[in-house]
Amino acid sequence: MNILFFLTPKSEVAYIENDFSLRQILEKMERHRYSAIPILSKKGEYIGTITEGDILWFCKQTSLSNINNAENIFLDEIPKRLEYASVSINSNMEDLIARAMAQNFVPVVDDQNKFIGIVTRKDIISYCYKKLAAQP
Repeated sequence: MNILFFLTPKSEVAYIENDFSLRQILEKMERHRYSAIPILSKKGEYIGTITEGDILWFCKQTSLSNINNAENIFLDEIPKRLEYASVSINSNMEDLIARAMAQNFVPVVDDQNKFIGIVTRKDIISYCYKKLAAQP
């Protein structure tokens, strides 16, 4: 089986760019109801992922209490606790599943590290559940 079977394409995924302010990040995550969101370069390369937890810990450590101050804080100032590793479009299912066990979604990149979409843990589990339920 090919990982493209599970792929949610970039056109259907909300993401942020590496020059976003904290306020822009919060607004995009809230609008799309994401707890983690991929970070891309201006060239469309996958850079990493930021999570609600990263933002929460940053706000606590910096005593950020006013959302207006979030306009002057940028993504590169916020430490990321976890590395959301990506997989290549040519990766095998074992690599995909191993990554999905450790993270909510797996970013998928092409041969030039351009972000092409994500595979969610939910989609993998749903597929496996349907396969199990179909067995006699």
